[in-house]
Amino acid sequence: MPPFTDKRSVKSFIRTNEKIRAREIRVIDENGEQLGIMAPFDALKIARERSLDLVEISPNAVPPVCRIQDYGKYLYEKDKSDRAARKKQKVIVIKEVKFSVTVDEHDYQTKKNQAVRFLNDGDKVKASLRFRGRQMAHRDLGYKIINRLIMDVGPAGIVEFMPRMEGTTLHAIIAPSKKQEAPAPKKPATEEAATPAEA
Repeated sequence: MPPFTDKRSVKSFIRTNEKIRAREIRVIDENGEQLGIMAPFDALKIARERSLDLVEISPNAVPPVCRIQDYGKYLYEKDKSDRAARKKQKVIVIKEVKFSVTVDEHDYQTKKNQAVRFLNDGDKVKASLRFRGRQMAHRDLGYKIINRLIMDVGPAGIVEFMPRMEGTTLHAIIAPSKKQEAPAPKKPATEEAATPAEA
């Protein structure tokens, strides 16, 4: 039977114990103390005496840096920190809202509300308007619609790219604004003043 291999170790290319190939390594113990430079065999012997593993944490250093620690716990902590980092990452998505020169008021309001919702969700909005045939002679109408949208989204967004033509399409990109919620004003203590005493 082939020797057991930890799939997580293979995936992340972390060398441990007998897999460490360097002739000399710099060793740090489980308390963060420097033990100096030594052969992997000697470091592994210390790790075994402490019922711990020898883990290569900086393979590209000269000499490579290894730490004496619980490898299972190391993988758990690393996985936990990687998941936390992924949660913090906000993937910016560009949502497109399409208009036409002949857009009616109801349709415009629906698409404007869509754009505001996308911005409030933290996504960018690409507002695009395609001119067809003779509509190219009325590009000013297209600019009016896109500029109106920019005004109407108000504090929900900031313009990243001003309206511009690309071929027969006019488009602008609006990014979510990084506004902060202002704290609610406190009511003054004198607001609920007592009524004058009756004579």
